[in-house]
Amino acid sequence: MELNDRVALVTGGGSGIGRATAARLAAAGAAIAVLDLDAARAQEGAAALTRKGARAAPLQGDVSVGADVERAVAATMAAFGRLDILVNNAAIGGGDDPLRTDETTWDRLQAIVLKGVFLCSRAALPQMLAQGRGAIVNVASVNGLTGLGEEAYSAAKAGVINFTQNLAVRYGQQGIRANVVCPGTIRTPIWGEQLARDPQIFERLAAWYPLGRVGEPEEVAAAVHFLVSDDASFVTGAVLTVDGGLTAGMHRLARELGGN
Repeated sequence: MELNDRVALVTGGGSGIGRATAARLAAAGAAIAVLDLDAARAQEGAAALTRKGARAAPLQGDVSVGADVERAVAATMAAFGRLDILVNNAAIGGGDDPLRTDETTWDRLQAIVLKGVFLCSRAALPQMLAQGRGAIVNVASVNGLTGLGEEAYSAAKAGVINFTQNLAVRYGQQGIRANVVCPGTIRTPIWGEQLARDPQIFERLAAWYPLGRVGEPEEVAAAVHFLVSDDASFVTGAVLTVDGGLTAGMHRLARELGGN
């Protein structure tokens, strides 16, 4: 699944799934624009790629701010001359229980998780349409597929899924493919505070997964790589769960019913 001569913009590319995705696409030959809210993370992520011989550019910006997004796309074009792949990964979590979620929290979740996908896609599409081809992969979540709490985050991720499907339908005949991945629990830095409070959280969550473990960022990156590659040339509008079987059925309930 070579990506030679392709250029990818990865949001939230300085850590977690974004960083793993940037590394995976770079290893396949793509040039990478690493966009992150944290300038130091963007610099570090891009530097790690260049040390391995990849072409990479660090970009700082807030995906919920249209001017930042437009500057990031313009910087990507200035650095590499084209834009073939957009991976909308940047997100934050939170907003658990509507009765305890204030408007500021709700609005911030929607702005980063959902509006950010809209703004980045809107900024990237003109160049992709001019080229006659492009691949967009949006990172949603199993939270967007079923009730798992964090209602503000989950509602935004559900919106990402629908928005992706609409992109696929609207622009498919113009050479644009848009797909979404829905990870389950992935071992990323976003869990840092909760791990500090509860070091066994991943072990307990593993009991809910048919594969018996939580996922790694590289496993989501592998799914993204497939979706942006020519091997997925007839795949668009797809919702690919990368969740260890979590949404396939009630594994833990089945075990209880079976008595083992």
